[in-house]
Amino acid sequence: MTHFLDLKDFTKPQLRAMLNAAASRKKARANQPKGTVDQDLPLKGKAIALVFERPSTRTRFSFEMAIRQLGGEVFTVSGAEMQLGRGETIADTARVVSRYVDGIMLRAKEQHTLQEFAAAATIPVINGLTNRTHPTQVLADVLTLEEHRGAIDGKRIAWVGDGNNVCASWIEAVGVLGGSLKIASPESLRPRSEFLNWAKQIKAEVEVMTSPELAVAKANCVVTDAWLSMHDDDMENRHNLLQPYQVNEALMNLAAKDALFMHCLPAHRNEEVTDQIMDGPHSVVFDEAENRLHAQKAILLNCFGKL
Repeated sequence: MTHFLDLKDFTKPQLRAMLNAAASRKKARANQPKGTVDQDLPLKGKAIALVFERPSTRTRFSFEMAIRQLGGEVFTVSGAEMQLGRGETIADTARVVSRYVDGIMLRAKEQHTLQEFAAAATIPVINGLTNRTHPTQVLADVLTLEEHRGAIDGKRIAWVGDGNNVCASWIEAVGVLGGSLKIASPESLRPRSEFLNWAKQIKAEVEVMTSPELAVAKANCVVTDAWLSMHDDDMENRHNLLQPYQVNEALMNLAAKDALFMHCLPAHRNEEVTDQIMDGPHSVVFDEAENRLHAQKAILLNCFGKL
């Protein structure tokens, strides 16, 4: 049994195996109807639950389709339907669910919920997002980068804006897979120190600054996210802090000529990124969204020992 909780839990060969599996399965399905199953059906006989404490579009659709295309059964419920952590302990819920299904993807409001669930579960647990990290998203991001520009090792990545959960997983991706990451954030929205300390400890090429211009200069890929996440409520303050970090034509012009633009979506157009960039030649945001499906397949196969 293998959980998929954070990218730093894996070695470079393990993540490379997942990326290679995602790319090969995507290629194998080219031009096939979306509703058809994969030839080998590696999850035939497996039942997997998707539990969401927070709303989801890409994570829900991509996991449901990934499981079905791999031949498995899928059950999707909200955290409210389960009363997760209310009345019954998270550990007891994990023990009960482990008796019914073969694996679970959990999108949790808090990191401790995921950790407590995984510690008690006797089935694979996948982190579908917490307030601290979003590893399934960033594995798809790396897949997209490599699809368009080759191996991440040696590439310059720029993160612009809030040093949030997606940013944290980018730190871990670069730390394990290589490449360099420059993070431009206001001082009050820097990534959590635990991620920066980890990067420093393993000598990853991660640098934090306040200037978006310095971060983006000569970058091969520019990444941003919404200014207001699901767990935030200080809208006015965040908009004031992050306005200088908008990804627009002037900022993208500082990156490499063939730089990619990424955003995990949903985007608040003309806030963190302008329409001109979202819909322009640098943007691969919809390839990125599609690749959630293929990355989820590789994650599932890894969890069930099928890689």
